Amino acid sequence: MKQLAYWKTYFTPNRYSNDLIPDQTGKVAIVTGANAGLGYATMVALAGHGAHVFLACRSEERALHAIEKAKQEIKEKYPRALAPNLEFLELDLNDMSKCKKAANEFLSKGLPLHLLVNNSGIMTTPFALSADGIEQQFAVNHMGHFVFTTELLGRIKESQPSRIVILSSHAHERPVEGGIDFDTLNDEKMSTIVSRYGRSKLANVLFGKALARRLADTQVYVNIVHPGFVATELQRHNKDLFGPVVLRILGAITAVMAMTPEVGALTQLYVATSPEIVNKDIRGRYFVPIANEIQPSAYALDEALQEELWAFSEKLIKEKVPA
Repeated sequence: MKQLAYWKTYFTPNRYSNDLIPDQTGKVAIVTGANAGLGYATMVALAGHGAHVFLACRSEERALHAIEKAKQEIKEKYPRALAPNLEFLELDLNDMSKCKKAANEFLSKGLPLHLLVNNSGIMTTPFALSADGIEQQFAVNHMGHFVFTTELLGRIKESQPSRIVILSSHAHERPVEGGIDFDTLNDEKMSTIVSRYGRSKLANVLFGKALARRLADTQVYVNIVHPGFVATELQRHNKDLFGPVVLRILGAITAVMAMTPEVGALTQLYVATSPEIVNKDIRGRYFVPIANEIQPSAYALDEALQEELWAFSEKLIKEKVPA
């Protein structure tokens, strides 16, 4: 049923566009993974509308290259815009201590934080453990962002009305059996390369729902997004999963059917910037392209599982991250 609801949105009109983004002058935003793909497109749109944007990335070289590229692109796309205010913020989502350090580095600048877009992630990577000894897709896609977000939460509250955007995926409907196998998370034999990705993306929805509930009495609006089938670098590990022949076929399909990052970013830009979010008090919702709300999976709606993940995440931080 959820899958049917998702595919039906392919036949609905796009509900958002760059032209509908309101002026972002005076807003401060952080976009993780902003050096490429959806993150880059999101950063360009926000900065082009006046926001001061931090590119939270692992590689300073790639981020600085993206900044120079974005400055030229913004000049061409938004000729009336002021010179964009773009900065690099070092963030390694594979290491929770470094995520905490990145948050503290931003906090030390004394700036408000009106928007956090948790965009970065990895997809269908070979089994590996993070710097903290946690299955890597779960570590990067969920735990890194959990640490980064919760460390920044005080500043986000101080800056309200503010927003947090969490990227998930339609793949959250295909996790391991039971949704999240907390006791066997690091057991390679208990999951597949695909179910590990689905598990991490389910964690994104669970986290977003639990966080939105905790912020229900504030003007901090948390929403979750599946960006859709987008041609990005996220699929670079598919060769290991499918092999070269199938990969070529998928490449041809991607070239014909996949959205560009500029189009794919519109759903996260909707929840990040649309006045509807505040005016209609939209929070804890799940959106698919373009800016269509549907219900996520039954696992994602399970409040007990949401709270179990929150407690598990906090326990991992206490064990792995120095106070």
